This record gives sequence, C-alpha cells and structure tokens, in this order.
Amino acid sequence: MSSPIVEIEGDIDTDDVNPFTMILPQDGHDNDAIPQQQQQQLHFLQSINSNVVIRQLPSEGLSFQLWPAATILVTLLDNIRSGESTPFSELFKRQEKGDSLPLRILELGSGTGVVGIAAAAILGARVTVTDLPHVLPNIQFNVDANSQVLEQQSGGVDVAALSWGDNQHMEAVGRDYDLILGSDVVYHDHLYDPLIKTLRFFLLGGGKKIAFVMAHLRRWKKESVFFKRAKKLFDVQIIHTEPPPDGSRIGVVVYLFTGKRLPPREPL
Repeated sequence: MSSPIVEIEGDIDTDDVNPFTMILPQDGHDNDAIPQQQQQQLHFLQSINSNVVIRQLPSEGLSFQLWPAATILVTLLDNIRSGESTPFSELFKRQEKGDSLPLRILELGSGTGVVGIAAAAILGARVTVTDLPHVLPNIQFNVDANSQVLEQQSGGVDVAALSWGDNQHMEAVGRDYDLILGSDVVYHDHLYDPLIKTLRFFLLGGGKKIAFVMAHLRRWKKESVFFKRAKKLFDVQIIHTEPPPDGSRIGVVVYLFTGKRLPPREPL
C-alpha cells in the first residue's frame, strides 16, 4: 500500500493544483522571508478526489518533514471513505449509526500536520493538531493552504500547542475527543515517559473510552522500552502491518492503544 505523493519542484502555474501560489508572497522583495529549502508535496486523496498540499522545511528539523508512518496513516484513513475494509472499521461505527455530530480527533506530534489535515478532509471531522510551539506556524501554514478542500468536505482543523506531559497544555486542549492519532511519535527516548503521561491523561483520565492509533516505523531496539512501559497501562495490539518498501527490512506498523481497567488505589 502506498499513498500517491508528488513532490513539487520549480514553479507551478495552476492554482487549483498548488494553493501555495495564492499564499506565498508574490512580490520579489518579499521572497527573502520565505525559507530557502522548503519542499512542497501533494497527497492525492482518492476517496474525495482531491489533493492535500504540504510544505516541508527540512532545514528546520525533524518536525518539519514528512515521514513514512504519516503517509501510511493517511492512506489507511483514505480507505475508510473509499469503502474498503480497513483496521479502522470498528473505530468509526458511530458515523454509521447516523450520529450527526462530526467526529472529534486529536493528533499528537503533528509535525507538518498532514495526518490531521487529511483526516479532517476525508472524514469531515473536527481535528485538533498539536505539537511544540515552534512547530505550529508551519502547521498553520499548511492548514491555511488546504482551507478550500477542508471547507468543501465540511472538515475543520484547530492548531494547538501540546508539549507532552505538560499539564497546562493538556488541560487547555481538553479531553472531548473520539479518537487520538499519532505517527512516528516514538523517536527520542527522553520523550517516552512524557508521551506515556500524555496518553494516560487522554485515555485514562476522561469519562469515556477512546483509543489511540499510532503508526510507527521501528528504528532502534531501545524503542521496546516504550512499549514495555506502555503495556502496563494500556492494551496494545497491532492492527496493520505494512510490507517493507524496496531496500528495507521492516515496514510501518499501526498499533491500537486502549486504556486498561486499573484497580482502584488503596487509601493512604
């Protein structure tokens, strides 16, 4: 399975294909303010016959680039609207029952925002995309670049700061969600505990049971530490395994996290 992605090089004259021509400054004197190493990619969403365009800024760091797990998650979401059988079928039964309220989704570690933007467009959902404060301007740029397709599909995207483990950020974002998404969020080992604390807040701290869907490409053996700790609090199951691409030994794996029923704490 692969998501149709086109990297845009050079100038493109068709505004319908490249909304960045409407957003980026056109005056030659303003071009100095544009990051010089930006890359733009189109993700074609077959289910809605539309493109999502994403700006990357590789020179700014890892959070400003597209990664394989995000692409796979977008493709799986796209398959829902296309009517194909996917690992997510059970998670979207509420829509099949005729619930008139839009699905509310939270994305952790959104990076470029591609997963959240695509989810909003594909599902007509209300998505809150989150990341560290310095990453948010590029996410907002990408949200604005895709405003037309979001409006056409009755989707909406809110951008919010969320440093994992930060109680103030988590409280500000709130718990009123039906589903949480993440891709390639298990990366830096010093963030394992903050991520688990964040998942505990959203999956175990509210009144209703919600799930966390995480697409992950394994890179190091040390990542097993995260999963070992997570399994103390959450039921973790594999719901999709992507075949390895050419030249690789492993592919993206998609996990489903749900909160365990923890025994009540004994009084002190």
